[in-house]
Amino acid sequence: MKLYISDLHFFHENVMKMDGRDFPDVRTMNQYLINQWNSKVKGGDQVIVLGDMFWSKEAKEINAVLNRLNGKICLVEGNHDNRWIKREGVKIERIEWIKPYAELGDGPYTVIASHYPIFCYNHQYLRFEDGRARTYMLYGHVHNTHDEILVNEFQEMTRKTVLKSEYGERTIPCNMINCFCKFSNYIPLSLEEWIENDKKRREKMNMPENQQIKDCGGDLIKYSV
Repeated sequence: MKLYISDLHFFHENVMKMDGRDFPDVRTMNQYLINQWNSKVKGGDQVIVLGDMFWSKEAKEINAVLNRLNGKICLVEGNHDNRWIKREGVKIERIEWIKPYAELGDGPYTVIASHYPIFCYNHQYLRFEDGRARTYMLYGHVHNTHDEILVNEFQEMTRKTVLKSEYGERTIPCNMINCFCKFSNYIPLSLEEWIENDKKRREKMNMPENQQIKDCGGDLIKYSV
């Protein structure tokens, strides 16, 4: 099974404050991330990490985590990963592949995997005969910041755009999913699970603000979960 997650940031102390990660220290965060990963991932599963896996430069620390994570690990390189992937002593063979960008088959779907959101991604217009979208763009990098607000606004605008041609009218099935680890409680999810997770998150985004707070426990920046 293919699973996806982004921006784990093992060993990154500052990211706890930036993301509002409720951990007393990095050691506690790392342990929770490992536990959540292993609660889902089995030996034969392939986890595609969409960038920014580690912050540490210490090979011993990185190897200790890599040795404890279940499954096969693949990495779509993020802006912080150059800190560790070429560091001497890191067991880089634990990572099956490292790419700056990937296009993957996942069941009947095509997955465009990038650390950075791509607004006009490959195969964006393709649909199945029943009208369902055939391609999903999975990304990370923006966490749950104002940049995510802009990505969401772009998607809404794109989906409402009507294209007219000699073949009639059509809309654009813009399907960009932020696989930010906090959105899944730090658990890698399958494409189908991310689709459902994203749907529920967007439903909460469209609720009145007081209802968002009730349903989301107040864990949100102004617009979101």
